[in-house]
Amino acid sequence: MLFEAFEEKGLSQLSYAVGCQQSMELAIVDPRRDIDIYLDFAEREGYVIRHVLDTHIHADYASGARELAEATGAKLHLSAYDDNEVFEVGFDHLPMQEGDSVQMGNVRIEAMHTPGHTPEHISFLVYDGARSVDVPAVFLTGDFLFVGSLGRPDLLGEEATRGLAKQAFHSVREKIRDLPDGLEIRPGHGAGSACGAGMAGRTVSTLGYEREANPLLDPSLNEDEFIELLIGNLPPAPDFYPRNKVTNSEGPKPVQAMVDLHPDVVEAFDLEDLKEQVAKGAVIIDVRDRLAFNAAHIKGALGIEFGSDLSTWAGWIAPADKPLILVDDDGYDELISESIRCLVRAGQDNVVGFLEGGFESWMKAGEPFATIPLVDAETAKAELEHDRRPMVDLRTKTEWEDGHALGARHVQTQDVRSGIDGVGKDEPVTLVCGSGMRSTVAASLLKREGYTNIANLMGGMDAWKEAGLPVVSKD
Repeated sequence: MLFEAFEEKGLSQLSYAVGCQQSMELAIVDPRRDIDIYLDFAEREGYVIRHVLDTHIHADYASGARELAEATGAKLHLSAYDDNEVFEVGFDHLPMQEGDSVQMGNVRIEAMHTPGHTPEHISFLVYDGARSVDVPAVFLTGDFLFVGSLGRPDLLGEEATRGLAKQAFHSVREKIRDLPDGLEIRPGHGAGSACGAGMAGRTVSTLGYEREANPLLDPSLNEDEFIELLIGNLPPAPDFYPRNKVTNSEGPKPVQAMVDLHPDVVEAFDLEDLKEQVAKGAVIIDVRDRLAFNAAHIKGALGIEFGSDLSTWAGWIAPADKPLILVDDDGYDELISESIRCLVRAGQDNVVGFLEGGFESWMKAGEPFATIPLVDAETAKAELEHDRRPMVDLRTKTEWEDGHALGARHVQTQDVRSGIDGVGKDEPVTLVCGSGMRSTVAASLLKREGYTNIANLMGGMDAWKEAGLPVVSKD
């Protein structure tokens, strides 16, 4: 049996290739949006993609299942348990019920209904028939069972949360009860995903280890205790999740041409064309590094530097109903393409172009630019202590409780999209995060909202602690 994992670090998302080395057939489970990674893998290894499967209607990313099946002629297998649910798949596929399977030579992939994260969720038991036709080798658990945690049950709204949590309890107690301890667990996400709380850093485990170490698999928990533990410490649910549920149920549009920068889809704008597009409502996403953005950027641009966080923050803050134009340093095609990959993975499909020649061309032409002042930790501390410039800490609740500046105020990054309550648009404020990336995102948002006296703490709380400045934490 061939088995390969593909990790997309920005969304902490995992997809898998399962194949038979005898028949040279391949199945792809939970594919991401930019499907060429699977096409290239199959071609390189000499396999033919025959089957594409999704564990559920995803919220955190736009699925590549439909496009991959259409591109390869593979059969598309999705859950049969979406009927009359809030989200139902609206395009052609083969519905899978519990016990249904896909056979490829000696390899069998069998569906198991594991509701809880979503009502239609199915997981997949993978059997390597060359070794055993009765004992599964791998359990592809999607967003049902994570290493150290379970999938959150609250993404369909408050009214559905407890009902889904009860389903998760019964999935844990009944569905996986008789599976062997040695079964390899391969989840749909690792630590960093907002699809659950308390995920471990590793992305592979065994069912036996999870039974011993995963608090939600503790057999002594009754149903009420299980539910409170499951829903008691969930991270904020990104508000682009419902948008992706709609996209994935209606059918994501093909995006490979966008990723490939096909000129009929993604245009290289010159300076005048860019200004015209912005005047019509297009939004610029500047993917340069945070220091470059703070030093100089096009007025109104959102500053989300290219890297592992681009997918998440583009999902959070880039408007889904406006054309998006990318700006990098010099209009480098490969970086633009990689940035588009990050955006479409989070369901941002409205990229219409990029600035030809990048921000370098803007500066060479003498065009006006905006700046965001940077302050060092000592200066920020002095201004905070003398009430000259209050500080807003943009990190997560856990980061904040682990240690923050005395007198700082806590507001998570995504919550400043419409401003900061109690801070006037002309009042001074210093933004701080972990290292300066999120504060740059927030500063760009606030500048778009008309805030005029924003400063960034250079290096964030990392720099604050490195300077030996005091922090206070939750007892």
